[in-house]
Amino acid sequence: MPLYLDHTIVPAHDKEASARLLARIFGLEYNGLWGHFAPVKINDTLTLDFDNRESFESHHYAFLAGEEEFDVILGRVQGEGLSFGSDPFDQDNGKINHHHGGRGFYFHDPNGHSLEVITHTYV
Repeated sequence: MPLYLDHTIVPAHDKEASARLLARIFGLEYNGLWGHFAPVKINDTLTLDFDNRESFESHHYAFLAGEEEFDVILGRVQGEGLSFGSDPFDQDNGKINHHHGGRGFYFHDPNGHSLEVITHTYV
């Protein structure tokens, strides 16, 4: 069996609000708490388990999307009124990048995590 990342814990100030936002942006389902986690199933092999924390460092999460899905996700980010940008150090310029023959953008979630959506992997 190949090795897959099954889940990771994402620290949040409000785990359920964070899970709901991620689910809305990416067109996924949030089905409520599981134990003390607020899990969002990303695909068949990965779940992000949001958990409340008082303080934490921000993290970076990158998502690979198809061309049509990219446009839909970008539209949802804009619909939520979230700033986005083409560069990890300028996530508010309202532009997308065209690195590695694809498209990409970054935005911050309410916890300060940097979320990246790309259509072509960097490797």
